[in-house]
This record gives sequence, structure tokens and C-alpha cells, in this order.
Amino acid sequence: MFTRRDLLQLAPITLSARAFPQMAWLFNAVQIDRKGNPMELPERYPAYSAELIKTIVTLAHFDLNNLKDLINPHPHLVKSAWDWGFGDWETPLGAACHMGRRDIAEFLCFHGATPSLFSWVLFGDVAMVKQIVERQPGIQRTAGPHSISLLAHARMGGKQSEAVLEYLHTLKDADIAAPTPLTDDERASICGKYLFGADPSQLVEVTDDMRPYVNSPMYTHAPQLNWTRQGTIGRPLFHVGGKVFYPAGAPSIQIRFEQQGASTIMTVHDSEVALSASREAKV
Repeated sequence: MFTRRDLLQLAPITLSARAFPQMAWLFNAVQIDRKGNPMELPERYPAYSAELIKTIVTLAHFDLNNLKDLINPHPHLVKSAWDWGFGDWETPLGAACHMGRRDIAEFLCFHGATPSLFSWVLFGDVAMVKQIVERQPGIQRTAGPHSISLLAHARMGGKQSEAVLEYLHTLKDADIAAPTPLTDDERASICGKYLFGADPSQLVEVTDDMRPYVNSPMYTHAPQLNWTRQGTIGRPLFHVGGKVFYPAGAPSIQIRFEQQGASTIMTVHDSEVALSASREAKV
């Protein structure tokens, strides 16, 4: 059993871009110390700790063995979900599906994870996928976590999903639309640091280093910028035009950049303006 101390001491390490080039921005692999005292109740028990849920969803991308160590004592947690930011919710099964990890997906389903259209795509069940699309026309346009399209899930599924991939290509709209091109001048006018408060965490940095997404099979059309609040995982941005973007997994949210005199102003619209900040002057 893991103690609360064990969970708080999970040590994140950065996976090499060579090992996981398409998801290097996401992964925080964990080394788990299995020694300790009997499990201490989390402060909010029976609600489980955020650290545990985040670790389960993270491991479901790539590490079956360590995932088993957490799920076997708590099989009900296969239905947990983690918000990576802006409501980009992901379940363990959702993570396994867009990574093409059939072994992890099968383990999760065995323990009670709810099958989805994305898991049927991963398992290569073209008959089931066709039936779902026919019964709910347009569902093929629904993207998974991080705005990864249904078609991209089939591509990540490899050989076992080839028939599904072929079928989805015939639908013409099972992939996300291409973002609006972003010029070099627009990038230069946007990238930088935006401070919206006195606390060190109240800093957003926008960068255009998108190397993890270059030639990634997860995206037919790669995101163009990365939006990172201090202390959190970066959120890829897709340009919809006029220096307005939506973050991966949350197309209803708009992040706008406007020139006001000599300043670049960033506003985050989440039903209303949730955040506004001015870019720091470049020295």
C-alpha cells in the first residue's frame, strides 16, 4: 500500500524526447517507493488525492507495470480523470487510446473502464465504429483529450486499426480542421512572458518551441504555440485567425492577443474574461 507520504514524494523526471518525441511535453514519469507504513487517510478521504489521480492518468500513457501497482489495490480508479488545464479532461483509458497502447487499454477495460468510441478505434473493431457513427451522425468529429482527433487515434493504433483508419478517411471529417497559418511577425508579437499578479505562479509564458509535435502522428495539423502558467504543464495552442487561439482539448475557450499601443495584451475568455495580462517589455 502507498502512504500519503509516498504519494507526495513521487519524483517527476523528464522523459527523453527520443523515447517519446510526440508526447515529451506531457510526461512526468514517476519512481515509486513501495516501502512505508500502512496507508494514511488523505485529508479529503473518501475523495482521493490529486497526486494519485494525476499519477494514474500519467502512467496510463506508457507504463503498464507501475500502473498495475496503483490500479490493482484500487480498481475503481480506472474511471478517474485528470484536468490538464482549461477542462482538458483525460481518463486512464483515454490516455492509453491516443498512445496506441492496446495492452494498457485492455488492462483498464478488464478492471471496469468504460469502453468508448476511441477504445473501439484502438481495438480495430471497424463494425462497432461504423455502427456508432451511423447511430449518431457527426460523432466522428468529436476529438479526444488534447484535441487529438478520432482519425489520429486510428493512426496511433497501428496495424490493428488499419481498417478503421481506412473507414474514417472515407468520412472526410474525422480529423480536426487545419489551424489558420501564423506568420513570423505574429509569433514575434505574441511570444513572451505575461504577468497577471504578484505571486510567482501568476506568470504565463508563451513560446513557439513546438519540437515535440514535429512529425507527430498524433496531430495531422500540429499546434503552433505553447501556453504555460508557471508551475503547470504547457497547453498547446491552435490559431483560429486574428491572433485568437484555443488550447488543446478546449475549443470553446479563446485566448486572444491584441496590440494596445506599445503593449501586447493577452486575454483568456472562458465564457467571460477570466484572465488579462500585458506582455513584459523585452530588454
